[in-house]
Amino acid sequence: MMASKYERIISDCRSRNQLWEDADFPAIQSSVFYYQTPPFTFQWKRIAELNNPQASFLNENAEFDVIPGKMGDRWLVSCLGVLYSLRNLFYRVVPADQGLDKSLGIYRFRLWWCGEWVEVLVDDRLPTINGRLAFMQPQASNCFWAALLEKAIAKLHGSYEALKYGTRSDGLTDLLGGVVKCMPIVADSIRPQTLKDQLATTCIVTCIAVKNAPVQKKNTTERLANGILLNVNYRLSCLDKVETVIGDSVQLIRMKDTFSAKPFGDKTHFAGDWSPLSKTWERVSAAERGRLLGQLELGEFWISFYDFVQTFTTLEVVYLDSETASGEEMLKGRPLHWKMKMYQGQWKRGVTAGGCRNHESFHINPQLMISIQEKQDIVVALNQHTAVEPKVIGFTMYMWNRDYSLNECLQKDFFKNHVSFLNSDYGNTRHVSYHTQLEVGHYVLMPTTYEPAEEAQFTVRILGTAAFRLSCLETQTMILLDPFPSLKSDDNVQKIKSVCQYEPVYMQLADENKTINCFELHELLEACLPNDYIKGCANIDICRQVIALQDKTGNGRITFQQFKTFMVNLKSWQGVFKMYTKEKAGILRAERLRDALYDIGFQLSTDIMNCLIQRYIRKDGTLRLSDFVSAVMHLTTAFNQFHLKNYNQVNVIEVHLHDWIKSILSC
Repeated sequence: MMASKYERIISDCRSRNQLWEDADFPAIQSSVFYYQTPPFTFQWKRIAELNNPQASFLNENAEFDVIPGKMGDRWLVSCLGVLYSLRNLFYRVVPADQGLDKSLGIYRFRLWWCGEWVEVLVDDRLPTINGRLAFMQPQASNCFWAALLEKAIAKLHGSYEALKYGTRSDGLTDLLGGVVKCMPIVADSIRPQTLKDQLATTCIVTCIAVKNAPVQKKNTTERLANGILLNVNYRLSCLDKVETVIGDSVQLIRMKDTFSAKPFGDKTHFAGDWSPLSKTWERVSAAERGRLLGQLELGEFWISFYDFVQTFTTLEVVYLDSETASGEEMLKGRPLHWKMKMYQGQWKRGVTAGGCRNHESFHINPQLMISIQEKQDIVVALNQHTAVEPKVIGFTMYMWNRDYSLNECLQKDFFKNHVSFLNSDYGNTRHVSYHTQLEVGHYVLMPTTYEPAEEAQFTVRILGTAAFRLSCLETQTMILLDPFPSLKSDDNVQKIKSVCQYEPVYMQLADENKTINCFELHELLEACLPNDYIKGCANIDICRQVIALQDKTGNGRITFQQFKTFMVNLKSWQGVFKMYTKEKAGILRAERLRDALYDIGFQLSTDIMNCLIQRYIRKDGTLRLSDFVSAVMHLTTAFNQFHLKNYNQVNVIEVHLHDWIKSILSC
């Protein structure tokens, strides 16, 4: 079995008796600040150089006491608190078989990144200012796993600076591997049953109190009057009802303070009703009190549902699929396990980057079919594979129309005539999610950027509580109309007559057989085509294509009749081109190429569109008429070559190597 990268580095460092230095994330200024230039220089120090004799990598009995330091980020500290409170999920991210004494300067972590769990290796050189860590650091615990994990996250993002633009939603996704959904806590819209339904599935339910009051100091987390920390995720464990001695029923929520590992008592920070010193406990019997207190684990406390709604402002729910949740004891007994299916794709300019439904190119976006076999809750999550300067992204869902095949892309007219089933919010965030309930049926999901022509890779994850299918719809490649029809007697007489005026010039260039080659055709087009954007078609490459398309003898020459056929078709192609060049004459935006080619007669798959775009797109994301004409002839020749061999009409041919190379060169 091949050794992992981590094992190879360990072996190499041992043989050379050296501590590892990570060349992929070097100890230099740009690893901290990539865009900005701070007014000071960081000194990079290994943990052993920090003058902390009690330093350790991890102590599983220690309380979570991480602070962001002078330059760290509070949102990430809060996310790490949630992770630390879920011990089995924590050890998936932070392997426990590591220590400062045996590491040789290398540490490994696992993070959910771009649709998969990836192992990230870092050395233990950390940025300091005046001898103190600049970013995350422990307090009394002296455990440095968080500072090293922060470095691993910074490495994935490209720099520590990039973490400034992160969010708790990003952090919870990267650390727990789930889909995060944020919901405002509003008294009129949230009920105890809402929370019970969430806690019946394999998801982590957290809440946060966000107030507009400024925080005084970077490393001092502000508390509300009832002791709840501001801007820190608390985790919900369960709901329960208590009967008071006078017969009232009070709805309670069991909460976990992710920054505490102390038993319920005088060290509990929460100081509201149902806190250790609260007189509300006098309203219940000793048996009820014992039953409720017996449920509490370290760091947990009870809060009434009423106070919960008054205190906390946002629910941040992390949905975990059954495989991801399988190791966490707390989730094993949940009655409903989320099942997950995933699709990874990309928005490619001119191919699949159509923008949101405000744009006429919306239909070229990837189309995903969700087939629901039984009514169920569904969570849809879209994640773009970028952390710095993310695009504005979102998605739209439609009910599938029975007029279409189940594996065929919906066409442009469909979106003009049908109202969407649901729409996510759009935002320049890494993640966008939506929780809904779907009836039995088929639905088409369209993940998009807000603006067309914006490129990025993305992952779509669908989580459901019952069976469902996910597939990508594709357009079948075929010819719908003859893109290069021969001239007939009933064709537009005026068009043919306008071409006949070039016969004298043609005859001057033609040989004794009244034929011309590509060089003579080039000269002829230079003389015949008007001085506007169509003049760009008078180039030698297009002339070679015209000859290859029509020359059946292999001598590289065409007749005047064939020249006329090309010129009439050129005018026809120009007419289609003009229909799609609305902003500026002679310039076709790449995202309109698919529709323009469709009007010529080509229905093309995403892969073929990608090949065309790579071949013909210009630096500014557009095509000129000459590019369009070349693409049409390229396709026409390719289809012609195929149909010559498609004897059984089954769209599968056998080709000898000689014929294959000849066909490719003919295009």
